[in-house]
Amino acid sequence: MNVPDDLRYAKSHEWIRLKGAEGIVGISDHAQHELTDIVHVELPEIGKKVEAGETACVVESVKAANDIYSPVSGTIIGVNDAVAADPSLVNSDPYGQGWIFTIQPSNPADVDALLSPDDYRAATAS
Repeated sequence: MNVPDDLRYAKSHEWIRLKGAEGIVGISDHAQHELTDIVHVELPEIGKKVEAGETACVVESVKAANDIYSPVSGTIIGVNDAVAADPSLVNSDPYGQGWIFTIQPSNPADVDALLSPDDYRAATAS
């Protein structure tokens, strides 16, 4: 399982990569593997304010629809239209082209409360 060391992880399997004052969010390799083939991504609305752990959007796989939670509190400032057009990007490149949205964290310290790569590896090892 691929768990990049430059990310922080939510227990619900979302990741965040901080780039300056914004965060890029997607779902982990573990999550996309469990969901199997992603067939639809319902992107969040730009400008939507979310709390950490609140549903930001939904992805649908051949198995089920699943909520994607915001790993931190903040405002959605961008979305990846490419995954709406080609949802398989979430499966093929979950940490690259398969990102889902960008967020302006209201408290960047929230990122520190997320799981480190080592902690996420341990949580998903079973």
